Amino acid sequence: MLAPATTCNILQVEPSDWNAIDPAILRRMLPLLHLIRAFEETVLRLAGESLVHGPAHSSIGQEAAAVGSILALRRDDQLNGSHRGHHQFLAKALAWLEPDPLTEEGAPFGDKARGVLYRALAEIMGLAPGFCRGRGGSMHLRWRDAGVLGTNAIVGGGVPFAAGAAWAHKHAGTDSVAVTYFGDGAVNIGSVLETMNLASAWKLPLLFFIENNQYAVATTVSESTGEPRLAARGLGFAIPAWRVDGMDPIAVYLATQQALKRMRAGDGPAIIEADTYRYFHQNGGFPGSAFGYRTKAEEAAWRERDPLVRFTQTMVERQLVGEDEARALRARCQAVMEDTASELTDRDADGKRHVRPALWPDPGFRDVGIRSDLAELAGLPGPAADAETPASETHSKFVETIAAVIGRRMEADPRVVILGEDIHRLRGGTNGATKGLIEQFPERVLATPISENAFVGLGGGIAMDGRFRPIVEFMYADFLWVAADQVFNQIGKARHMFGGEIDMPLVLRTKVAIGTGYGSQHSMDPAGIFATCPGWRIAAPSTPEDYVGLMNAAIACNDPVLVIEHVDLYQSLWPALQGGLDHVIPP
Repeated sequence: MLAPATTCNILQVEPSDWNAIDPAILRRMLPLLHLIRAFEETVLRLAGESLVHGPAHSSIGQEAAAVGSILALRRDDQLNGSHRGHHQFLAKALAWLEPDPLTEEGAPFGDKARGVLYRALAEIMGLAPGFCRGRGGSMHLRWRDAGVLGTNAIVGGGVPFAAGAAWAHKHAGTDSVAVTYFGDGAVNIGSVLETMNLASAWKLPLLFFIENNQYAVATTVSESTGEPRLAARGLGFAIPAWRVDGMDPIAVYLATQQALKRMRAGDGPAIIEADTYRYFHQNGGFPGSAFGYRTKAEEAAWRERDPLVRFTQTMVERQLVGEDEARALRARCQAVMEDTASELTDRDADGKRHVRPALWPDPGFRDVGIRSDLAELAGLPGPAADAETPASETHSKFVETIAAVIGRRMEADPRVVILGEDIHRLRGGTNGATKGLIEQFPERVLATPISENAFVGLGGGIAMDGRFRPIVEFMYADFLWVAADQVFNQIGKARHMFGGEIDMPLVLRTKVAIGTGYGSQHSMDPAGIFATCPGWRIAAPSTPEDYVGLMNAAIACNDPVLVIEHVDLYQSLWPALQGGLDHVIPP
């Protein structure tokens, strides 16, 4: 009988655990819990008045999981999340501010906190003052300064990006970590499981935080999987896991501390499953019972475990806060949110609210940020002049040029990394396109498992981090369909959906094998598909000189670039390069 290589732990809070936590942490938890609740109540009211442009995925009931985990983090740690991510965004953004704006005296919270609330609510309403300038809405919240890398509308779609951030932290020599939040429904998604495997193999400092709110829209966990103990997923990847009461911020805080200790020591990823409950339906302000998939009795039972009520009561019992102070805190949170909503709306003569017209995004901003303006290519050396040069008597293979120019860029720019299947073996991968690179750059040639979803998404996370410039190899172009979500929904759309203010400097190399007998699943030309998808640029060089110029441009470009190579060219012989390995052919 095989024994698991690691453990899956159940953490339960004892009264002594409260004594071991710094009271200052407890006093930070309380206002965060109440402020997130008041924020979400305001979102649902505005949605009920048709003032939220898009969905309103409320996190009411799930506040403890966000607050408990995020207060265990440092300011330099980063996170991303799912479509239901308001609570995580607010907890990280508000905890990041210094000095702590939640404890300021006088008006309901300080100006910094009010600014975060204003911009977050504006984003959810689709307005220009939002963090993504109104383009992200409820499901795409990002504030890089605070370490929020972006929430994501595709179930499980952001998990590989978080792995990229974790890789960047590790490779940069820091002990910072990344946390990726997702729900019970995402646990069965291929990109999540692939990323767990990759993070374990590479010992990435990545915390997989599962908010098990019991339902994927209306489908229960027990209906979705034969193993409803979701933390047990870690056993299959040698990732230690903790299962905790997600309605108790103390339990979540303690589990996160234990997971962080492992990750900061370089021992690899961890998993936390927090059992929690969303009080409302998938979207909007009605309970699940209104749609028939939950009972009122079940909802009432979870309401009795409300994290705000239980935590506040314990704080009062331990004389860490007075009853009057607790009631006043609730009123302060409601007041600041009413003020925030009033700053974004006006009322008609009949009292009906509407968005202040000046706050709508400028229509001219609609297409800004789909792709870079290519200013990053200015000043780079262009092709040599067409002066006559003597014919070379030496010849080289096309594929040798590929390896040579990538090696040249890796030598000149320590930010360039390359990843893909078998690229470290077989004397340069299956075709020799990475020949010699593993010997020269052993820390920047990343051999991946067969998991295109995970490793191209990880590449996207590395690119979005900004400290490195990844080149990703797909062994065949057809494999893009295996990773279509990461290629098109994530990498291609990231800049635009987060407000046009980030870069995505990723090169995706792949080969076309039309006419070589490899059949319909290894022969496609992907250019037509990519041409219809926003964000991407395409290069298809047919000579070594063109390959050098276009690959150099692709690596320098701040957009994702598809570089297509035909198998028939690899072994073709060409005169030695006359223009060297540094020239650029601009798009």
